[in-house]
Amino acid sequence: MTKINTLSHLKTKSLGPGKHFDGQGLMLVKSRKEAGKWMLRLTVAGKRREMGLGRWPDVPLSEARERASDARRQLRDGVDPIQARQAAMRRERRLTVAEAIERCFVARQAELKNDGRAGRWLSPLSVHVIPKIGAMAVEDVDQYVLKKTLEPIWHEKADTARKAMNRMNLTLKHAAALGLDVDLQAVMKAQALLGKRRHETKHIPSLPYQEAPEFYRLLSEQNFPSAFALRFLMLTVARTSEVRFAVPNEIEDDVWTLDPTRTKTTNVHRVPLSSEARRVIETCPILAGSDYLFPSPRGKAMSDATMSRLMEREEMEARPHGFRATFRTWVEETTDTPFEVKETALGHQVGSEVERAYQRSDLLEKRRVLLQQWADYLTG
Repeated sequence: MTKINTLSHLKTKSLGPGKHFDGQGLMLVKSRKEAGKWMLRLTVAGKRREMGLGRWPDVPLSEARERASDARRQLRDGVDPIQARQAAMRRERRLTVAEAIERCFVARQAELKNDGRAGRWLSPLSVHVIPKIGAMAVEDVDQYVLKKTLEPIWHEKADTARKAMNRMNLTLKHAAALGLDVDLQAVMKAQALLGKRRHETKHIPSLPYQEAPEFYRLLSEQNFPSAFALRFLMLTVARTSEVRFAVPNEIEDDVWTLDPTRTKTTNVHRVPLSSEARRVIETCPILAGSDYLFPSPRGKAMSDATMSRLMEREEMEARPHGFRATFRTWVEETTDTPFEVKETALGHQVGSEVERAYQRSDLLEKRRVLLQQWADYLTG
C-alpha cells in the first residue's frame, strides 16, 4: 500500500538536499536544508507531469497538501490543473490595448511590406488610439470606448479612422485567439454608433495627357536632378518612391527591375525602358559618392517633395503621382491596348490569385511596345 503523509512539519526542517516524498505524488525538493519547493507528480492524458505548488518554507506542509488535493480533484473532474492555473495567471495579468496591438502587429508582420518597418500599419493606432486607451485592459474595450476614441476623426480624417478601426478589429481577434474574453463585435457596434463617414475622395491632381508633351519639353530644357527624375517618372509611369530610390544596379540593358521590397504589391516588377528613358539615364548628371540615379545635392535619396516643388514653381496644380493617371487616360483614349497590359504597366496586380497562378507572364514585350509609344508621344 502506498504510504501517505509521511512527512511532518518538524521533519521538513531537518531534511537535507534532495527529493522527499509525502505520498500521492507530493514531494518536497530541497536545494539546501533551508530552502526548497513543493512539487506534485500527476498523470495527465497518459503523460507524467510535474506541477509546482510553491516554495518551502513559505508554503507549509499543510497548505502544500491542500493544493495537491485541489489539483487531484481537478484532474478527477477532467480538468488539467496545470493548464487551468496558467489560464488563471493570464487572466490575472491583464493584457493592455497597447500590448495587444504590438502582439497583433508582430503576428502580421510577414504580410506587410518590408515587415511593416515603414510604420504605416501602426501609425493610425500610435497616433489616435494608444495615447488614449493604450493602458486600458483590452478586455474592457467595447463599442462605447471605440466610439469615444475615434469620434474626433471619424469625419475629418475618415480614411485614417477607417484604418484605425479595421486594425482594432484585427487586434481584438488576436486577443481572442490568446484566450482573452474580448468583445469581437465591438468594432461593428462602434461603427453603427458613429454612423456613415462624411468623406469626399480627393484624387491626386493630374495633367491632361494633351498637355503632357509640352511639359516634357519644358523639363528637357532643365538640368536639375529633379527634372531628370520627373522625366524618368513620366516615361516609366512608376511611383515617386520607386524613382527616388532607384539605383544603377537595378538596370540591366533596357530593363529596370524592382525587387519586392520596392513595390507596392510586394512582387518583382520589371519595367521596359524606352529609348528616351535610357537617354535620360545616360545624360543625367552623376554625383560622385552617391548610390542613387537621381540623388539630392548631398548624395542621399531625393526628397519626396522635390519633384512636386518643381511643378509648383511652374504654377501647376498637377503632382508627380498624377502622371500615372495621365498615362492611363492616354492609353484608354488613344490606343486599343488590352486591359492586362495597361494595368501591368502601372505595376498593378491583375486577376485573382488563381488566375495569376496560371498566368505567369509579366507581359514585358507587350509593355515594351506600349511604353515606347508613350515615349514617342511625349517627345512628339
